[in-house]
Amino acid sequence: MAESRVYGFAFLVTLMLGAVDCLGQFSDTVNYYINFASTGNINKTNDGTSYLLNNNLRYSISKKSISLNTTNSWMYGKQLGNLTNNDFFSGLDFNLYKTLYNFYYWGLGSYEKSVSLKINHRLQTGAGIGYNLVNRKNALVILSDGILYEKGDLYDGPETGNNEYEIFRNSFRLKFRFIIRGIVVIEGSDFLQHALSDRKDYIIKSNTSLSVKLKKWLSLTSAVVYNKLIATGRENLLVTYGITIERYF
Repeated sequence: MAESRVYGFAFLVTLMLGAVDCLGQFSDTVNYYINFASTGNINKTNDGTSYLLNNNLRYSISKKSISLNTTNSWMYGKQLGNLTNNDFFSGLDFNLYKTLYNFYYWGLGSYEKSVSLKINHRLQTGAGIGYNLVNRKNALVILSDGILYEKGDLYDGPETGNNEYEIFRNSFRLKFRFIIRGIVVIEGSDFLQHALSDRKDYIIKSNTSLSVKLKKWLSLTSAVVYNKLIATGRENLLVTYGITIERYF
């Protein structure tokens, strides 16, 4: 019952918030952006059924000099009756653009739990600097780097025992977005996060999507998500397809 309340609350937060960095330049007028993507796949045979659902909601509030963004995702899947994914992520970040040309400061906080990666919970907070390598209307490439504080609790194992820990990590990110003929959108965000105390302890996060616009606010979307966590020896690769609804206002 308690877990149901937690997921019910998480789902409500997801509906209310969600997020992504707003792209491009903004005037002094406040701009808002909302994006909801629902993708998944189902496979049914005589031997059983497997399915995976991936829902993402993103929301941004932006001005020329600052942006505030949230992102929330929930993946749920079963294979032959066994739970494979019940993975939730919620993050809040801000970007401050009052700095050198094409540079900006960023800060973030995030919470995550994952059945597939064996994470009971993981909290990350940090700050750093970013650089707009390419910043055009139809093309954006961003590099960023910073330091994160991480507090986590991984699934306990017979050899490792209690897996609660605290650590600092370097977080490097590559983010990109390309729009082709105003119809095809390719975008992604890739993270490499090494522990400062042990270079062999690292996290990889990668999320890339290809969308084809049917209308200004509606797209068909295919997404590839990859995660790897050295601490648990777990990784997942998800390929899904579905729809994306977005709006600027």
